[in-house]
Amino acid sequence: MGNQHAEIDLIYLWVDGNDPKWQAKKRAFTGVVSDNSETNNKGRYVNNDELRYALRSAEIHAPWIRKIFVITDDQQPEWLNTQHPRIQVVDHKDIMPPEALPCFNSTVIEYFLYRIPGLSDRFLFANDDMFFNADVTPDFFFEKDGYPIVRLKRKLFGRWHPRLTAFFKGLVGKKLGQYAQKLADSARAVEKKFGTYYSGVPHHNIDAFLTSDYRSAVEEVFADRVRTSQFHHVRTFGDIHRSAFGYYALAIGHGHLKYVDRREASRILVYKHDFMAYLERYAPKLFCLNDNQRVTDDDRKKIRPFLETLFPLRSSFEK
Repeated sequence: MGNQHAEIDLIYLWVDGNDPKWQAKKRAFTGVVSDNSETNNKGRYVNNDELRYALRSAEIHAPWIRKIFVITDDQQPEWLNTQHPRIQVVDHKDIMPPEALPCFNSTVIEYFLYRIPGLSDRFLFANDDMFFNADVTPDFFFEKDGYPIVRLKRKLFGRWHPRLTAFFKGLVGKKLGQYAQKLADSARAVEKKFGTYYSGVPHHNIDAFLTSDYRSAVEEVFADRVRTSQFHHVRTFGDIHRSAFGYYALAIGHGHLKYVDRREASRILVYKHDFMAYLERYAPKLFCLNDNQRVTDDDRKKIRPFLETLFPLRSSFEK
């Protein structure tokens, strides 16, 4: 198992929420393009050109990555060099079951990453707002035995008594927010099956997985939850989150738990933080530039200039 030189691929999800054709499809299917909710806010879909800079960061700081897959919904970035031998655009319909389409729910799209044709046995997964900020080697993501490092933050979820589940389903779900609710549900799902409760919160940055274990998690261990959630075309309370797949790897001894702080993996909030000051203070190896329902269009105007300052040189992945 422990081949340090095994190939490692990188997967990004990407959507251009500014595209009128995509907006028409989403409006026709869901009745709205976006709103100000956590579930369906503009930040989920708007294109701030982050992928261009994410790829620049990968080429600079992780040149050993074998291939980069960009998962899209009948779109592709106009600047992307799709003829590059290390780039492949993968459409939703190529990996997702027909009944799940069209899908505007990244949680559901993530279930089917392992179906990418030609995907290596080890892969990294990132959203397009996640960046490498320093040189890293494969052992930053995988130990010598070949198993992935599962990075969590030391922020603990409370454990709820089973009898209170029905009561808390609506009340606590809203109190926690949908994302936090999904993480808590995922931790409980793993505890139910394996007896271990992982209370740390995922670091919300680039994660590592084994394709074989990811497949087992989706097709076997959490198959019932996946079958239910795959019909949720937009984010829905109750969807099992891929964090469960990381907890699962830990539970079966196929992962290495590592608690991290902001100096290793930082989440920069677009509406709140001074981007450069944050990076200079913590100098993280990885960072996420997180857009959400609190972010305004004026906030978003800061994103591209900041990324251009950090990663000014065109990558070979650009036309």
